[in-house]
Amino acid sequence: MRTVDFSPLYRSVVGFDRLAALLDQAAAQDSAAGYPPYNIERTDENAYRIEIAVAGFRQDELTIEVKENLLTVTGRKAANDDARKFLHRGLAERNFERRFQLADYVIVTDAALDNGLLSVSLKRELPEALKPRTIAITTGGDKLIEGKSKKAA
Repeated sequence: MRTVDFSPLYRSVVGFDRLAALLDQAAAQDSAAGYPPYNIERTDENAYRIEIAVAGFRQDELTIEVKENLLTVTGRKAANDDARKFLHRGLAERNFERRFQLADYVIVTDAALDNGLLSVSLKRELPEALKPRTIAITTGGDKLIEGKSKKAA
């Protein structure tokens, strides 16, 4: 098992402690968290898709929740009271909870269940205040003094 010490990072940068905490959390996750398998795909510059294999789960047995930049997908299998007798049961139908830490300004746009794959679409939407903007450049003679230009004074 590999462990990474982020102490030097804390000494040399300011304001990135949240990133280091996220890396610590990702490194500490249990290796048994491999169920259900999933893909994370970048579909555009600011768009992503998470596909989770949820074979055997119905739409009403799945829950998707976003809270404070944490996307949680939960599958709770309804009690199976069928009198079925399996000789081999290879399809995993156990309950699960899969969590994904989202970056700032990443929102869930939609979710779809098709052929045993749950697809969750995500998009990064920057607020207007953070988008690049053009600043007008004035010349030396056009400087404003108390709301009036020098030429008008």
